[in-house]
Amino acid sequence: MDLPATAIRTEEMLSTEQLHALVRQLEANMGRVVLGKADVVRWCIVALLSGEHVLLEDVPGVGKTLVAKALARSVAGDFCRLQFTPDLLPSDILGSSVFDAKQGKFIFHRGPIFSNIVLADEINRAPPRTQSALLEAMSEGQVSVDGQTFSLPRPFLVIATQNPFEFEGTYALPESQLDRFLLRISMGYPGLDDERRVLTSHRQGEPVQELEPVVECEQIVALQEAVRTIAFEQSVSDYLLDIVHKTRQSEELRVGVSTRGALSLYRSAQALALIEGRQFVVPDDVKRLAPLVLSHRVILKGFLRTSQRDAADALIRRVVEQTVVPE
Repeated sequence: MDLPATAIRTEEMLSTEQLHALVRQLEANMGRVVLGKADVVRWCIVALLSGEHVLLEDVPGVGKTLVAKALARSVAGDFCRLQFTPDLLPSDILGSSVFDAKQGKFIFHRGPIFSNIVLADEINRAPPRTQSALLEAMSEGQVSVDGQTFSLPRPFLVIATQNPFEFEGTYALPESQLDRFLLRISMGYPGLDDERRVLTSHRQGEPVQELEPVVECEQIVALQEAVRTIAFEQSVSDYLLDIVHKTRQSEELRVGVSTRGALSLYRSAQALALIEGRQFVVPDDVKRLAPLVLSHRVILKGFLRTSQRDAADALIRRVVEQTVVPE
């Protein structure tokens, strides 16, 4: 697929300014159809550049699937949408081995998981066995089938959606799988002016179908590698660890943030710094990301799952406010 002339080629990306320009181009392209949700667009790009995944959790019809489609169409890579249902099998996601009579052996046929961007729609409607098929893919970038290991393409991003208020016929995501998501984001309802723009933009059809890719997969990989070069000063790193350790010491929590959670906050802060055109992380990066990265990784005492989310988010925000910010 040809890219527009404005797309920056990988070999030209020699400076932070050019990397930043590429990210701005990606944000602007998604912003053409994801109206009034610039923060959601930015957090999805943070996950993409961090090499991790996103859980979009909100009521139906507020644009969760639209965000995933806009990101997929902005990147010149493979995209697949998996509609999770109670009868979905692991092989429907990963693929399966089929006997080839001509060759006299089993040949592995790759499933839809072998895409650059995977939309796992209503992920909590599939049973735990099927949900677990994503674990290795999300954490290792590979899948193992019939004793063989197959690498997934780069970049690889899973955007999962679920409705937090509908529990009939659903299976709650286990903590081990929640921990594989870098961010848990709520879309929220659009403002009046933004919703008016949505109505106008949909007069002639679905505007996301008109989006053209503005970035290549190789460029996303280059951006992911650039994220790892962003400086993280020791005092800011200590600030991040103070927040993490306070969750482990909290009397309100049964389970605090894991080391994987600390690493995810570290990497996402680097990605946010790059997106904003900086070569270093500042404490505000950590502060802004902490509720999004950490709240789904903790378990409160005495709370039902239905009330866990808001309470965990509020607790993480209190922990952040009570932690001394480095000068």
